[in-house]
Amino acid sequence: MTTYAIGDLQGCHAEFVELLERLTFDPGRDRLWLVGDLVNRGPASLECLREVRALGSSAVTVLGNHDLHLLAVARGGAPLNRKDTLTAILEAPDREALLDWLQAQPLLVRQGDDVMTHAGLLPQWSLPQAAGLAREVEARLGSEQVGAFLERMYGNAPPCWRDDLDGNDRLRVIVNVLTRMRFIDAEGCLDFTAKQGLDSAPSGFAPWFCFPREDDPRLLFGHWAALQGKTPGAAVRVEALETGCVWGGTLTALNLDSGERVSVPSHRH
Repeated sequence: MTTYAIGDLQGCHAEFVELLERLTFDPGRDRLWLVGDLVNRGPASLECLREVRALGSSAVTVLGNHDLHLLAVARGGAPLNRKDTLTAILEAPDREALLDWLQAQPLLVRQGDDVMTHAGLLPQWSLPQAAGLAREVEARLGSEQVGAFLERMYGNAPPCWRDDLDGNDRLRVIVNVLTRMRFIDAEGCLDFTAKQGLDSAPSGFAPWFCFPREDDPRLLFGHWAALQGKTPGAAVRVEALETGCVWGGTLTALNLDSGERVSVPSHRH
């Protein structure tokens, strides 16, 4: 059995199928880890959702910010943005089954030393703490209060984690760390103004993976296309898997056993 971790699909279904063919992926034998953002911006978000869901236990995915945005639009009253490509999902006959499945996905997956989230892991959080905080959000997504949560999920404040946070502020920071984080300062405060490469870091901030941890997991993440899969200056074991397929780059898979990477080019120009 081989386990492959794959970067953000974002509606790039044709490339996803091509990559699985390159890997000679066998769902009866192999496993997929997907770093989230299955949907949005690309041309075939509906097909990506259906494909991953159909793989059943052969595939696990974490929720990304675009996946949560889809849920917020469908079940939290959020508006579609101008660049969204989610209409096919919202109008699909199997819409509710797909949304129910997506809503039940985790924000953090761990197996041995490997930990996968969409955006990364705050250095100040231990692995047990991070897993527990992810479960808090997952519990709210599975509750009768999910609509109210999705309505209040958006926002950049508070920018820093504190153990005494509660209510919507607490859940919002957890979501922001696990699905939106790029640059932080030494205290773990998040910056949301810079979204490009490493040279766009605001004064006093650095990529989250440049700060050391007390433990030593291998952290798998996507989200940050401008990195192109590279993490110079990393102070932790880390694998960046988002290589910008939806922006004309590539879709990348990492063999978790051998460390080999396999990529296919985007069909978009």
